[in-house]
Amino acid sequence: MDLSIYNWLYVAGMALGALLFWAWSRDPKGVPAYEYLIAIFIPVWSGLAYMAMALGQGSVEIAGQTTYYARYIDWVVSTPLILLALGLTAMFYVPRDKRQVTLLAGLVGADVVMILCGLAADLSRNPQVRLTWYSLGCAALLVLFWGVWGPLREVAQAHGPKLSGIYDRLLIYLTVLWLGYPTVWLLGPSGFGVIGQQADTLLFVVLPFFSKVVFSIIDLSALRGLDKRGDHREMAPA
Repeated sequence: MDLSIYNWLYVAGMALGALLFWAWSRDPKGVPAYEYLIAIFIPVWSGLAYMAMALGQGSVEIAGQTTYYARYIDWVVSTPLILLALGLTAMFYVPRDKRQVTLLAGLVGADVVMILCGLAADLSRNPQVRLTWYSLGCAALLVLFWGVWGPLREVAQAHGPKLSGIYDRLLIYLTVLWLGYPTVWLLGPSGFGVIGQQADTLLFVVLPFFSKVVFSIIDLSALRGLDKRGDHREMAPA
């Protein structure tokens, strides 16, 4: 089977997602414009990267296997934006000048380190070196999980049960998907080769689609339904 079909289907899904978020932005329902801009840019960028792979670009042969570096070009931009969207949801009621920019920057930094370690692993010819880079990437992922499950979650919890509930649902959803990435990498041709190239390609289409377009649909739908006055007022001292 021509594996480019998977990539073209992904490109189509990204295009439809971007169009949906653009349409929603015409009637924002109290959600800031930059939230829609982030949601639109994620599938646009990701779709372009996968279009390159569908056209036979964005890959190189390393140690007898194909390394799709276009995936990492996608991830190093799109996953920090997903993190930013998650952080902005947690800080939805926080005034712009009081948002925890340092926390968001730290999370994005850990994410970039994780992605680049994965790229270094995929470009390594020596199996031990490959595993070393993979392990460092997993360590960065643990730091990322600490940030989103710890201090960022506390920000959402401080602003009432509705926002906290939205954040928790998004967090659980993303955590499951993000754990899928290193798992598929380890089981696929880049790791132990338990699954073949076709399954690897399919899974690296399904996981990003759900972590990008579907995540943004869930996120924006929830924010569009919030009381913009904020149930965080219930948390304020009398």
